Amino acid sequence: MSSSRKHHLKSLMLSIAKGLLEEEAEEREEERTRYMAENCPPLSLPRTMQELQELCKEIHHNIERIDEERYDLDIKVNKSNKEIEDMQIKVQDLKGKFKKPTLRKVRMSADAMLKALLGSKHTVNMDLRANLKQVKKEVKEEDKELRDVGDWRKNIEDKSGMDGRKKMFEAEA
Repeated sequence: MSSSRKHHLKSLMLSIAKGLLEEEAEEREEERTRYMAENCPPLSLPRTMQELQELCKEIHHNIERIDEERYDLDIKVNKSNKEIEDMQIKVQDLKGKFKKPTLRKVRMSADAMLKALLGSKHTVNMDLRANLKQVKKEVKEEDKELRDVGDWRKNIEDKSGMDGRKKMFEAEA
């Protein structure tokens, strides 16, 4: 098919579609005016207080009726949506087992993963060390004594013999 023929057919299809869209718009407008004429009669303002109260009661009654209809329709829609979801689950179950896709190993930092999950608006830093408290290390007296002992050879020479052992036992007691 030549390009000029394709172009001609395309323009014909577009013109037909444009006509159909215009007809649909006119039908919608007519339906809207018909609906408004049926459900919204022209408002005539009352002249006395009694007529005004009756008009308010009538409008209030109409509002309650429409709210009831809306509530009923809402429940019907929710019920049908639930049925559709249940049927979709049944269809999936009837189709059989699902093929699990092979997973690829992705290298991503924790920051990039959180950014991907939470979106670009959230910036989360995984610098965990910044959130830790500073702890001062307490030096015990026993540790100081062990450090002050110095060379182990001198310590053994001091404790050698009976005098050294006697001193050691007296120091413990």
